[in-house]
Amino acid sequence: MEFIPEVRQPVVAGYFYPSDPESLKKAIINSFKHPLGPGALPEVSSTRKKISTGFVVPHAGYVYSGPIAAHSYYHLAQEGVPETIIIIGPNHTGYGSLVSVYPKGKWATPLGEVEIDEDLARNIVNNSNYAELDAYAHIEEHSIEVQLPFIQFLYGDKVKIVPIVLAIQTPEVARDLAKAISDAKTSTGRDIVILASTDFTHYEPHDMAMKKDLEAIKALESLDIDRFYNIIRKLNVTACGPGGIMVLAEYTKLEYGDKAVMRLLKYATSGDTSGDKSAVVGYAAIQFYRKE
Repeated sequence: MEFIPEVRQPVVAGYFYPSDPESLKKAIINSFKHPLGPGALPEVSSTRKKISTGFVVPHAGYVYSGPIAAHSYYHLAQEGVPETIIIIGPNHTGYGSLVSVYPKGKWATPLGEVEIDEDLARNIVNNSNYAELDAYAHIEEHSIEVQLPFIQFLYGDKVKIVPIVLAIQTPEVARDLAKAISDAKTSTGRDIVILASTDFTHYEPHDMAMKKDLEAIKALESLDIDRFYNIIRKLNVTACGPGGIMVLAEYTKLEYGDKAVMRLLKYATSGDTSGDKSAVVGYAAIQFYRKE
């Protein structure tokens, strides 16, 4: 039987983000106030406004992608406090199942602990043809972990999470998982938000990366995940987490039908934050929501 730790300890604290709590809070504040960030600290609404199904957020080191991620969290805060945040990231390590849903317990960061929504996690797996309850894929995976300090900065321990990592990222799997999440949300009555954790083009010149990434993001405007998938393959857009984006797009259509829309909140590359534009990584903050 697989060993599942009671508390999943951080593995990239001190590497992707500061390991000291005060330094970590300062890094998050700096991300919001950065010239490439939203420019102000977020205010969490006291009223829950269910407008967005979720957001795309990058997962690199905060010094590189933090200001771009801050745009998604800034808008998330304006919609109040959801019950559970489902975070979908790519499987960088190759460990574990093809679609790995973390089963139970808590995840820790320097800012404290966040509880897993065990009931929702189990429901998602029961409704999916691919997902399995699996902790092994998450042991050394950073794409989920780097989102938690931002979530804790906004909400403390008021929300639960369901971490999911994808080793297989195709439209077929995305449709299955989106439907499984929708069905699980209905059966549990949960108020959820999805975060799709991904970076875009990796290690190409700034201008080339930006051109390819923005074309791929434009292909998302119709929320046609087959079109998006074909574009990223055709252009060789080396986004590491397209699966999560496709799940979020498909889920938004399931929830809002012809009122489902998306918009790009911010795009930049590591060259914009570091100054070195010779070989960059692309980052995007994207909102999926209901058109009024």
